[in-house]
Amino acid sequence: MSIDLSLDRIKLLLAHLPVYNRPTIHIAGTNGKGSVSALVSSILSAAGLNIGRFNSPHLVAVRDGISIRGAPISEEEYAAARAEVERVDKDCGAGVSSFEVLTATALLAFQRAQLDVVVLEVGLGGRLDATNAIPDDCVLVSALTAVDLDHQAFLGNTVEAIAREKTSIARSGRPFVVGPQKHASVIDVAQAVVADAGADCILASPALARDWDDAVDGPHADPSTFSAPPPQPVSVSVSGFSSSVPAQLPLFGTHQLDNLGTATAIISTLLSHPSCVSRLALRDTLSPAIVSQGIKSTRWPGRLSYHKLSANKLPGLTADMNILVDGAHNAASATTLSDYIERILAAHPEAPIAFILALSHSPPKTPSETLSALFAFARMNSTKTRVSVAGTGFSSVEGMPWVKPVLPSDITSTAREILPDVDVWTAPDGKPEHLGEALRWASQQAKDGLVVVAGSLYLVADFYRLLGDDTTNPL
Repeated sequence: MSIDLSLDRIKLLLAHLPVYNRPTIHIAGTNGKGSVSALVSSILSAAGLNIGRFNSPHLVAVRDGISIRGAPISEEEYAAARAEVERVDKDCGAGVSSFEVLTATALLAFQRAQLDVVVLEVGLGGRLDATNAIPDDCVLVSALTAVDLDHQAFLGNTVEAIAREKTSIARSGRPFVVGPQKHASVIDVAQAVVADAGADCILASPALARDWDDAVDGPHADPSTFSAPPPQPVSVSVSGFSSSVPAQLPLFGTHQLDNLGTATAIISTLLSHPSCVSRLALRDTLSPAIVSQGIKSTRWPGRLSYHKLSANKLPGLTADMNILVDGAHNAASATTLSDYIERILAAHPEAPIAFILALSHSPPKTPSETLSALFAFARMNSTKTRVSVAGTGFSSVEGMPWVKPVLPSDITSTAREILPDVDVWTAPDGKPEHLGEALRWASQQAKDGLVVVAGSLYLVADFYRLLGDDTTNPL
C-alpha cells in the first residue's frame, strides 16, 4: 500500500502558501470522528458561525469532503484552490501525496473564505497525518473519538499503540477532549500523551437517552417496520447551562450517544476553557435552544442512514425497498451495526435480511474479522432470521489509487464459513456496475424485510452514485 506518513512534505508546502490561521477543532479517532465533526459543525452553524469542515474519505465526489458554510465547496473554489496548491508544490519541490494536496486545498479554501471555525477530521492516525501540520496557535480544541484496531500496518498492532498515535495531535496549552472508550487502556494512554504535550485533558461522558415527551418532542409517530425511525430523544449537559438540554438526535445507534457526548464536551470546552473563551465569544449566541436545534439538524449520510428506493428508480425492481446504508468497515464498527440490527429485528425476528457487502483490502485486517462481528446478531438469534449475502466490489477511489476491494468471492465464502446456511450471490468481479444487479437480487431475498448496504464507505458512495445525488438525503 502506497502511504508514506510524514509531515515533512506538507509542512514544506504550507510554508509557501498563505498562512493558515483559522480557529480549528481537530478530531482524531478510529470510529465516530465524522459523526462528531458533523454534530459540532451543525451546533456551531446554528449559533450563526461560518463553519468549514474537512472529512475523509469523501463520500460521492472528492469535493464533498470539503464543506464551507454547510455545503460542499463549489467546483470553482475547489479548482482554484487546488490549482494554486499544485502550482506551489511544483515550484517548491515538496512532492506531496494526493491526500496532502487535498488537505492543503481544504486549508487554503478555508483561509480564503475567512471562516469563523474549521472542524478538521484527521485522515489516518494523527501524529503524522497531514492535518497535523496546522500551526499550534490556530487549534481551539483537539479531540479523540473511539479508538479500536484498524490500519495496524501504519499505526501499531494494539489499541494502546494506535491511541498513542491518534492522541499525538494534542497541542501545548490547549484543551483535549477524550470521548468515551470501549477499551479503558485508551484513556490511560490518552491522558499520558496529553499530559506530556502540556495540554489539558477533558473526559467526555455519553449523552443520555430519555423517553419521548410529546410536550417537548411533538407527536410520536411509529414508523413501519424497516423505514427510518424517529430521532433518538436525548439529554445533554453543556457548560454554563443551568439544566440539561433535551434534544432529538437524528443519528441512529446507541454508539451515537458516545459521539454526541464527545461533541457536546467540545462545545462545553469552547464555552469554558480560557484559551477558547479569549478567541470565540460564544456565550452570547449559544443557548440551549440553539444547541438542541443544531443537534436535530445534523446530517451525516452513509452512517446508519435509511433510504427508500423506489421501484421506478432501478430497472427490474418490482416494489419499493427500504435500505439501511452504513459504512461499517472494521470489526468495531461492524459490531455496532450488528447490535443495531439485532435491536430493530427484535420485534420481527423472522423477517429476512439481505446484505450487500464490499470490503477494502487492508491487511492485517481480514474479511473474517469484520464479517464475524457483523453477523453476530444472526448467530445469537434463536429464531433463525433468514440471512442472505451479496458480495461485490466498489469503484476506484479518486486520489487514493492504492485502495482496492476484497474479491467478492472471498466475501461470500467467508460469509458461508460463518453462517453455513446463508444464501449468497457473488459478483463476477469487483467492478461497481454489479451493484444494481446485487440490489435486484437482494430485493427478492428480503421481501418485506431489510436490505443493508455496508462494509465500505466506497460501496456506500457507489450506492449514492447509482441512485442519484438526491438519494444521499436520509429519510
